Amino acid sequence: MKMTSLALFDTRLRTLSQLSISNEKTLRIYSCGPTVYRDAHVGNLRTFLLGDLILRTLSLDGVSCELIQNITDVGHMSEDLHEDKLLAESVAKKIDPFEIAREYETRFHKDLGLLAITPATHYPRASESIGIMQDLISKLIAQSNAYVGDDGSVYFDARSFPSYGEISGNKLSELKPGHRYEYVDEGAKRFHADWALWKAAGDRTEMIWDSPWGPGFPGWHIECSAMSLTYLDGYVDLHLGGIDLRFPHHENERAQSNAATGREVVSQWVHGEHLLFEGRKMSKSAGNVVLVSDIIARGLDPLSLRLCFIENRYRSQIDLTWDALIASDTTIKRWRMKLRDWGVSGSTQEGEAIIEALKAYLFNDLGTVDVAVELRRIERDGSVADAVKAEVFRAMDRVFALDLDRVEAASLTAEQEELLEQRAAARVAKDFALSDQLRDQLLAQKIVVKDSAAGQSYEIIP
Repeated sequence: MKMTSLALFDTRLRTLSQLSISNEKTLRIYSCGPTVYRDAHVGNLRTFLLGDLILRTLSLDGVSCELIQNITDVGHMSEDLHEDKLLAESVAKKIDPFEIAREYETRFHKDLGLLAITPATHYPRASESIGIMQDLISKLIAQSNAYVGDDGSVYFDARSFPSYGEISGNKLSELKPGHRYEYVDEGAKRFHADWALWKAAGDRTEMIWDSPWGPGFPGWHIECSAMSLTYLDGYVDLHLGGIDLRFPHHENERAQSNAATGREVVSQWVHGEHLLFEGRKMSKSAGNVVLVSDIIARGLDPLSLRLCFIENRYRSQIDLTWDALIASDTTIKRWRMKLRDWGVSGSTQEGEAIIEALKAYLFNDLGTVDVAVELRRIERDGSVADAVKAEVFRAMDRVFALDLDRVEAASLTAEQEELLEQRAAARVAKDFALSDQLRDQLLAQKIVVKDSAAGQSYEIIP
């Protein structure tokens, strides 16, 4: 077992733990991927950025990683309709479900590229992994961890796994029938907390496969067990996902994988927190779902979203706003201009010392917030030479990936960019007197600032 320098909060153990490389060669990571029936919104993308930041931080330590991220294109059931999400979208759009899946899968990869998120080593699709799922289900049945119900579906016997609940803290004895965790009929189960590994087709005619138990389709949870065990050679050093997947998905996945192998399959479980947008949970019904394309449509660099996430701790809930995105966009443009002005960087003793201190923040539970605070301080510090500033900013951009060496058009001075950023921050803080004062300062420099529901924008007077 080889230890890395990076310590992350382990959800199951509820403590900060150093990541370890079980095979002493490559850190094996599994990250739950998208359900490709719609575009990934910015809340989804926060989780995928978490994996990227971990990979980039580990690269500073010379660690080689293998990342597997699944593509869920079958089996993820809708909570309210008890219907596969892809099939529901297929019916609504009158398009073949797999055509929809491939379209949104392509768009998902495009969004990852716009946010400079490192691609996974492999993206296995659920629809192309049916065989390995059926093999795993057969093994669980043979071991009496699963059974075929009267309805022809196969269920996992939750009571056959004594340590169920270690990730979420939920105990089987306290889970009541009807609890929102399994969207299938209750009648064929032996115990109300059991869940479907394979669903009988019933009257469903699309997205079904033959199996030893009759035509049907896989349950959502078995997909990740089968793919993580197969593609990572039976062991996961780090399992990533959003906090919403902690229960029931990851709890069920752990039970399946451990039962099949007779050991703890995942060394460390790490979860990213929820994201709100302007005070509310994002949802179609609320009309506040924000996509990367929406950020670009407002004239903002999509990497402004990346900086917003970086300046918040991955284990803390974020309330994202348009003002925050505008402020981040301004910061990135200013940093690019300053890096250009600071010139070519080399290697200095002072710079190396600062970089090592910043790396220590990153290795301590991915302290990107602390690094960002230090970068802002160093930027303003007149005692730090420009060449050292350039050296430090370029080193940290290996993790931040804000493309700071991109040449920006010098339409505004650094001081004007600073004033715009200060005014955006004043609006967020509801300091309207300061906001008005800064607007007047900018107007004196022929910069007209405009406010709207979308946030702050500006226009330069010729």
